[in-house]
Amino acid sequence: MADISFYPQKDTQAYRLLELTAICGELPACLLHRIPGSASYKDVLIWSLKKERLLKTYYRDKLRGYRLGTKGKAFLLRENPERFSFYLTGNADTNMLKSEITRRLRLHRIAEIYIMMINAGVTVFRDEKPDLFSPGVSELLPIHPPAFYNSREVKELGIETVKIRGSRMAGVMTSPAGNFLVYNIGTQSAKWDYRAEQRAQALLQMTLCTRQTTGLPVTDKVSGLLFGNGMEPFYQILSSADSNTRCFFLLDGNYEHFYYLTNDFHGEVMLKLLYDTKRRAELDRILALDLKTGIPDFSIENDALDREGNPVLFGYLPDIPRVNRFLMALQLRERTGTLICFDFQAEAYAQYAGGLLRLQTISFEKFERRFYPSKKEN
Repeated sequence: MADISFYPQKDTQAYRLLELTAICGELPACLLHRIPGSASYKDVLIWSLKKERLLKTYYRDKLRGYRLGTKGKAFLLRENPERFSFYLTGNADTNMLKSEITRRLRLHRIAEIYIMMINAGVTVFRDEKPDLFSPGVSELLPIHPPAFYNSREVKELGIETVKIRGSRMAGVMTSPAGNFLVYNIGTQSAKWDYRAEQRAQALLQMTLCTRQTTGLPVTDKVSGLLFGNGMEPFYQILSSADSNTRCFFLLDGNYEHFYYLTNDFHGEVMLKLLYDTKRRAELDRILALDLKTGIPDFSIENDALDREGNPVLFGYLPDIPRVNRFLMALQLRERTGTLICFDFQAEAYAQYAGGLLRLQTISFEKFERRFYPSKKEN
């Protein structure tokens, strides 16, 4: 049984549920299955935490979530003020919780990102990552593992962040593989404020240029990272590329790279792969074994060439502008090409296959077993 002994100890599942609820503000009940541990055990933990009035259920507008009780807030602030005071004091959305569904849905979208990041090994807690966005910081910061900063942390920069009001940015991920503006659209088609997103990109570039971490390549390049529910939003973005409803922000060269990942276990593994440059290089090496070396300045985007000299693109990490350039160039030049992806992505890509595009798939199960052998907890 799950005995939390009144106040849970650190490094226990009960404590981790409390701290996750604290940084999310409201933890969506529908995301509990994404947290390690069996469903029955987590049910008992939730019951125990609610019994001790550390946690409470909030249900409205057919949306169920968990919020900290007054006792739960006091406990976490007493245990680790450095980690939790940012979220549990003042007028922060995570402290002064609202009932409006739009505000709650925003908290839920951020919660999805937090769970993705934590499960992928990305640091999210303030006491475990550099204070990258504090005003006045100008020195080089120490090297650190991949870290995620939510949009409110970014806004600690001060008056400059007024310029990015209207941006849909949920936060920023920094990593040795690059720096990313992070978005989460769920199942909806995003409506972008083109100028606000451009200003957000410029602000992050300027900030990172002066606050690079030691031991990492100095760069002001910023990429995009878009989370969505399933592969359908990715298909919708690509299918509108030559229409009046095209998403200019994603397709028209604002970003060299803008990756799309799914809000599920597949996405968590892909997120690991995104910042894990060594494993990405090894996967690329394996995929290229029976292929010819790619040509960087070729007229069509490519990672390799097949035996007939046709372009091959590695699309297992869906890079929206890059995939779009590949598909459009094949059509324009009437060339045949091959796209390599994971099997769970195949349905979205398959609608472009046939004719000029050939599709090859990688077994996600076999890939995970070889590259990330630890088993997913159910």
